[in-house]
Amino acid sequence: MLPPIADQFVAGETAAEAISHARSLEERGIKPMLNVLGSHHDDRETATADAREYQLLIDDLADAGLTGAVSVKPTQIGLDCGVDVFEELLWEVVETAADRERFVWLDMEEHTETETIVDTYETIASEHAGVVGICLQADLHRTPDDLARLADVPGKIRLVKGGAYETPESVAYTDQAAIDLAYRTLLEQAFEMVDDTVAVATHDPEMIDHATTLAGSSAASPALEIQMLMGVRPAAQRELAADYDCWQYVPHGTRWKRWAINRARRNVTLAARSIVENTVPGRLERAVSRLDSPGESIIESGRESGSDSPAGSNSESEADTPPQSVAGPPIESGDGSGLESAGE
Repeated sequence: MLPPIADQFVAGETAAEAISHARSLEERGIKPMLNVLGSHHDDRETATADAREYQLLIDDLADAGLTGAVSVKPTQIGLDCGVDVFEELLWEVVETAADRERFVWLDMEEHTETETIVDTYETIASEHAGVVGICLQADLHRTPDDLARLADVPGKIRLVKGGAYETPESVAYTDQAAIDLAYRTLLEQAFEMVDDTVAVATHDPEMIDHATTLAGSSAASPALEIQMLMGVRPAAQRELAADYDCWQYVPHGTRWKRWAINRARRNVTLAARSIVENTVPGRLERAVSRLDSPGESIIESGRESGSDSPAGSNSESEADTPPQSVAGPPIESGDGSGLESAGE
């Protein structure tokens, strides 16, 4: 069992717990995007194990009759082992999704990997139309060109404000006002150019309002999805789901500690709000203290009994700067999900 606060941001350590959370979301009209925590695996064995875990998750979603998707970090499935390994393992995950009629999101990572990730996405999405989507970060100077390049590719595009990794001013905006402006402008570009679906991954109410206005401005506008993180603005997620296609980024796995600490520390206001909305006030300080205690350790174990795919063994290493406006899962800085960094 996860400690208090952590269980607000992480579905659990096992696939079964993630599927249980996914089922509860769909009962409330919110669709789940499942992520296995972990990244930067530099050995093929671990990368392959996590790729297999995603294939099993896709099977789990389909067998449970759930609409959900999976959201995958490129360095989790082989990018640090070589582009050929990454492409091979991603193809296998996407082909499983195509067979089971489910969806795969490709998260964004360091700016030095953007070109490779965009190239791979373009190739795979062209072969498997409507099965895969990509995350683009508004803080990168190159992103308007990437958006134009990918606008007619048959896949979804997730827009976030920034990523989890530090980027130099030569390649990215670093001022929050400039990032917000870039995000607003990118939304406008997307709703003019994209053929498929625009996923607005942010917790920022102003940006969400801007996106819904753009989406409703023309019958020819692309479809709109709104994406948020588990544990962040849950009441808003329920309200938005009544009128829009609302998705929640649901992380799980044994490498949960860094993610949970980042969520609580960088989103203290959001964490406190989550406690008020989801549980009982007053637990945040005690819970963060417990998470940060020297005695806490991450147990590297496999999938829960009854399943047959082991989890990877690397520890979660991404930094995080959420709600501010992830590239990611929505907030201002991500944990590699590209969603965390979407703005708050």
